Amino acid sequence: MQLKQVIIAHKADDLISKRWAEQCAQQLQKRGCRVLMGPTGVKDNPYPVFLASVSQSIDLAVVLGGDGAALTAARHLSEAHIPILAVNAGGHLGFLTEPLETFTNSEQVWDRLLEDRYAVQRRMMLQAALFEGNRTNLEPMSDRYLALNEMCVKPGSADRMLTSILEMEIDGEVVDQYQGDGLLVATPTGSTCYTVAANGPIIHPGMDAIAITPICPLSLSSRPIVIPSGSVVSIWPLADRELTTKLWMDGVLATAIWPGQRVDIRMAECQAQFIILRENYSYYQTLQEKLQWAGARIRYNNNHRN
Repeated sequence: MQLKQVIIAHKADDLISKRWAEQCAQQLQKRGCRVLMGPTGVKDNPYPVFLASVSQSIDLAVVLGGDGAALTAARHLSEAHIPILAVNAGGHLGFLTEPLETFTNSEQVWDRLLEDRYAVQRRMMLQAALFEGNRTNLEPMSDRYLALNEMCVKPGSADRMLTSILEMEIDGEVVDQYQGDGLLVATPTGSTCYTVAANGPIIHPGMDAIAITPICPLSLSSRPIVIPSGSVVSIWPLADRELTTKLWMDGVLATAIWPGQRVDIRMAECQAQFIILRENYSYYQTLQEKLQWAGARIRYNNNHRN
């Protein structure tokens, strides 16, 4: 890897994250690297400005924050094929980030990157767009939206808890109608986020698959389903007289969906690229630690393992 031009994004309003960002920027600039640094958060999005202001390629994005900061970076940088080094500085759960301890000696991190002593984990993403009318209309009427975790179709209202009625097709075939709080269409990465909280399946991020999970459905027969990554999921809002149905990407509002419109969700053409520095990285260990799996109440020794 070259380190000629690097993005450093730190969690907005977090002093720890900002201090680390300033330290990293100074170290990289001493190595002759051009640094683009700025805050990332609910009201701060530095990536469009960074991408529009450069003429040469960006070699790396260092994201200092939590999973939310990593998701934002993935949505904006994946199409440009920029690898992301996400570090849990000021974050909480840290599913997608390297632990801050890995960054204790950040000078060694730059040496490792320059010497290609790291791994790259590529993660599937989803893309969505709105269409008018039936499936014969293939011309989108909206921007294309990207998500690393999930696309969610559910109502949004400031003063009421609303129930949605959604009809879903997979590859042009009507599968079911759902009445409840909404539908989640998730990647394997997103299966351990909102999807697992809604009793959906956990899917290894090395797989290419799509998980569809109803949120609090008013039917015991409405169950999660896992489909091939090449499938197209189409969702229509029905009986939405108050026009409250919305599409959310990784928990961020994408757009409103009106009756007569459908949202098509499919695997994105781009992938998120995350830098892995830990030599002992294990997805299963991450599950045990982050989800606090306790296992059986009575522990037994396995004397058969050497």
